[in-house]
Amino acid sequence: MDSMITAAARALAGGDPLGALGRVALRDDAPALALRGIAMAQLGDLERAKALLTSAARAFGPREAVARARCIVAQAEIALVSRDLGWPVKALAAAEATLAAHGDKLNAAHARTLAIRRLLLIGRLDDAAALLTALDTAALPPPLRAAHALAAAGIAIRRLHTATASEAFARAAEAARQAGIPALIREVGDAAAILRQPAARKIAGGAEHPLLPGEVEALLATDRLVVDACRHVVRCGKTTLSLATRPILFALLRTLSEAFPGDASRESLLLRAFRARQADESHRARLRVEMGRLRAELAPFAGITATRDGFLLAPHEGRAVAVLAPPRDEPHADILALFADGEAWSSAALAIALGTSARTVQRALGQLAEAGRVQAIGRGRSRRWLTPTPGAFSTLLLLPGPLPGG
Repeated sequence: MDSMITAAARALAGGDPLGALGRVALRDDAPALALRGIAMAQLGDLERAKALLTSAARAFGPREAVARARCIVAQAEIALVSRDLGWPVKALAAAEATLAAHGDKLNAAHARTLAIRRLLLIGRLDDAAALLTALDTAALPPPLRAAHALAAAGIAIRRLHTATASEAFARAAEAARQAGIPALIREVGDAAAILRQPAARKIAGGAEHPLLPGEVEALLATDRLVVDACRHVVRCGKTTLSLATRPILFALLRTLSEAFPGDASRESLLLRAFRARQADESHRARLRVEMGRLRAELAPFAGITATRDGFLLAPHEGRAVAVLAPPRDEPHADILALFADGEAWSSAALAIALGTSARTVQRALGQLAEAGRVQAIGRGRSRRWLTPTPGAFSTLLLLPGPLPGG
């Protein structure tokens, strides 16, 4: 490798893409194309970066497997940043294996970190944690140690292990400081801010209070009956009951819980569950049926008794009740939660992350766009969506993945 290529590679490793381009901008050989692609990615021109890296991968000869593998890793990173979750992950795994077999442990570790970050985005926390644990960080340079610590923090915060997340963020900040890359330092600082932002509201006794992630974790550790409106589950200690597929039952339960220790009127229950402003006898009959179903589901946690005006929630052993609500009650909050990182998403990537159909996501995006909550950039397959106002509160309880606290 000639001196200009070496100098450009060092500039990129130090976070100086303009310095790298100054050395290879006029060259079209395969190594120069690859470095130019990485530099353009660092500068934010992802489309040009993809084209350069594709050209570089084709230009490398059949004996240059390591160089091609490095191009694939760079392409995977661009796909991750641009939220192209449909990018072939098997190609990244094969590139990692090639790099490891040829002794390029640093780029192999980088490939592993990218795979972990993708799994984290789509909520596969157990798989991400398994890959993370298998990665030896002892010999990694500071930028990769920072990326590793950020991934560890992301897993911990999704699981509501806030102390573990705080320690991981501290490790990431120290590694970023050692790396001396301003963009990485900012990324770590922005990610760590999630611990200082309200993650939910606690509704109890007719009052509302914002909760930080650590306070949410503390609430879930109590023996209270917690009605989690972020994940549509009922929690009591380590026991949970999911009502995610029973929206009417959950709406009734939330109304009962918000009225506790008093009873909820039939009118409020009908309005919340059935949106019936003028109820007739058929609505009342349906309410009795659904309330019987809810009573059966809640048997391990609480009873429900009829009163003169409505129904009363009666937790076992005289437990207190709290509703854990999102920071804001708004439609399609799960989609808005993914936009909180400020990145632009395609509808296909949102569907993959949420585990739903692309058509469902497109309908939701249309409604959010009409309300001014999201906006589209680009056209056709290159269209991306983002929110013009990234949230000032944490959305970790709305992100895809296992139930927090699990």
